[in-house]
Amino acid sequence: MDLPKALLDPPWARRPAAPPSGEEPVTVPGLAAPDGRAVVWGPGEREEWAAVRPYGSWRDGEWEEAAEEFRDGRMGYEPTRAGFLAQAPEHLARPLLAGWEPHVTWDFAHSLKPIVARFETAAWDVAVRLAKQNPYGTGPVVLPLLSAGVARMVADWLYRLKSAQDLAHAWFERHGPAAVPYLVPDALGKRAGPRRNAVKALRIIKGDVVAAARVHGDEAAGAVARLLAAAPPATAPVEPPVRAPSLPKWLDAGALPRPVLRDGGDLPREAARTLLLALTVSPGGRLDATGVVDAAAEVCEPESLTAFAWALFEAWQEARMPNRSGFVLAALGRFGDDGTVRRLAPLVKEWPGRSGGYSSAVQGLDALAAIGTDVALMNLNGIARKSRYKGLRGEAQRRLAHIAERRGLTAEQLADRLVPGFGLDAGGTLTLDYGPRRFTVGFDEQLKPQVSDERGVRRKALPKPGAKDDPDLAAAAHRRFAELRKDVRAVASTEVARLESAMVAGREWTRAEFAEFVVAHPLMLHLARRLVWLSGGRAFRIAEDRTFADLHDETVEPSPSAGVRIAHPVLLGESVTAWARVFADYEILQPFPQLGRPVHALADGEGENGRLERFEGLTAPTGGLLGLTRTTWKRGAPQDNGIEHWISCTLAPGVTVVVDLSPGIAVGLVDLNPVQTIERVWVGTAPGDPSSIILDGLAGVDPVLLSELLADLTSLTAS
Repeated sequence: MDLPKALLDPPWARRPAAPPSGEEPVTVPGLAAPDGRAVVWGPGEREEWAAVRPYGSWRDGEWEEAAEEFRDGRMGYEPTRAGFLAQAPEHLARPLLAGWEPHVTWDFAHSLKPIVARFETAAWDVAVRLAKQNPYGTGPVVLPLLSAGVARMVADWLYRLKSAQDLAHAWFERHGPAAVPYLVPDALGKRAGPRRNAVKALRIIKGDVVAAARVHGDEAAGAVARLLAAAPPATAPVEPPVRAPSLPKWLDAGALPRPVLRDGGDLPREAARTLLLALTVSPGGRLDATGVVDAAAEVCEPESLTAFAWALFEAWQEARMPNRSGFVLAALGRFGDDGTVRRLAPLVKEWPGRSGGYSSAVQGLDALAAIGTDVALMNLNGIARKSRYKGLRGEAQRRLAHIAERRGLTAEQLADRLVPGFGLDAGGTLTLDYGPRRFTVGFDEQLKPQVSDERGVRRKALPKPGAKDDPDLAAAAHRRFAELRKDVRAVASTEVARLESAMVAGREWTRAEFAEFVVAHPLMLHLARRLVWLSGGRAFRIAEDRTFADLHDETVEPSPSAGVRIAHPVLLGESVTAWARVFADYEILQPFPQLGRPVHALADGEGENGRLERFEGLTAPTGGLLGLTRTTWKRGAPQDNGIEHWISCTLAPGVTVVVDLSPGIAVGLVDLNPVQTIERVWVGTAPGDPSSIILDGLAGVDPVLLSELLADLTSLTAS
């Protein structure tokens, strides 16, 4: 097979084209950009940024101590420090802002916006530095900033970064001709890189660019006019040669297995090295190596590229995961498969617990999203819902939200579509063929595999292949079962928890969605048949033949226009007992407590004073309180000495139940105070602000949410 040109002649090996004969860049020496900094706000924009709710909150009388914690480093979490600067009295915040040098690698625009709105030019340096480090995530904070340095930085983004194109265009659209004086010295200067960037920027600015350039004199204005008229983008200033990529010192390229060509034989050694070099090139830069990677994918066996990428990953692990090696996980995203996902996802879940492992975990999420198979997105969804690391959950949720947005779906609608069918038949079973023997795999109420033989006799486990079995069929079937068990185990707890959350939140499926993603889904049907559903006020269950039966086993058909939801026992009223008898008669076990779920309500007059006094003065284990935060409860902002003095649960917009704790939960040392006393339970609009208490604030709350709230508090204080 003749190799594609990209593998034989990569872009970094090509000599740059010579400039057209006789054409010299238009230059005017001695120009200097204006000094000074300006903050240019759009209508209402500063107020909008100032209203962004920062992380953390402090009471009156706590500011001085918090400032001391900021100064001596005890307030170490950067979003908390940013929240303090956004809210603290100015005489405390402004001096601290001057020396603040946050070291963050994640998107920080949310934390910086209220600070920029409050302090404007005093927050300039920190905003620009962090935007330069992370243009896509933090760059939006420089939108109102206008100076020579910012104009040069954004012009560089415009030319070099695909990920920052929208931001760069928005910046130049906002500032328009006002940015021209800052760009002209570079556009007419001798340095090729800044000239190239500035010329491209001048070309996208709307308005009279030449008139704006006249601040530098008529000669400069005339030169800009000639430059814009005579140099279309295709013949703009000659590019300097790109720097060839290099391999990191920890990587021994010769030790990696070479990919196998589709027509036989290994990819030649030099071409394999070219592929490795291409993988190290960051996307969005001047050097575009995607053609090399695509060429390798065209001529090599996919399985061998997967093995190549995994060997690269293992080499990186053996080198103790050195920094600046994001290309390794990006390679897994490009060439990985479901087997890669099964090995990678458990590592991604654990990495945040290691020193320096958080950034690798985030890159691992990108790899899962890039692989993009049902199994990959299933695992990404599992991390988004169940990771014990809050930051990683948030990152996974953002990636899923982006995928959902691209598809025009809500997060829950996307989650419906992420549940894989695993090759199950219409009845939700899988037949495994050993040759002379066959076995059927079904699932119980927790989606644990159940194996039966051809006579329908239940087996404890799938037997190992025997001497009389077909060696190829049996080995493949046994391997298929092992993969299925692993994959279903990864999805089972997530889906059970998702359905329980849907019941509590009152999520409705359209009739069409219910039919496609619940009833017709070979895996979800196992769970759905074990629940009672509601549609148009009528309760029903899904029978074995997928018809819908009411309490008396009469067939019902929900209206096509009515939504379908999982029935909370609050909504079933007195029929709960009868439904429980039906399920007992049919020996139907439920995946989570539904019919046997405790139902709670307020006593007469309870809550009218904005308090739930029956729980006040009781004790609760700290572990139990932390367990609540896996659902809708949130821990309070750390206060003095990193102590969290409350947890809260928002039941409706502007209605939050707050549980005040003593002595409080110590951040990073939760075992310090193993038992908490509940000092107060109150209803307000803002956690941490008792003055926001709402009298009779629970009166209009959904009775399902109210029952769940009271159930949480009752269970928490029962011991």
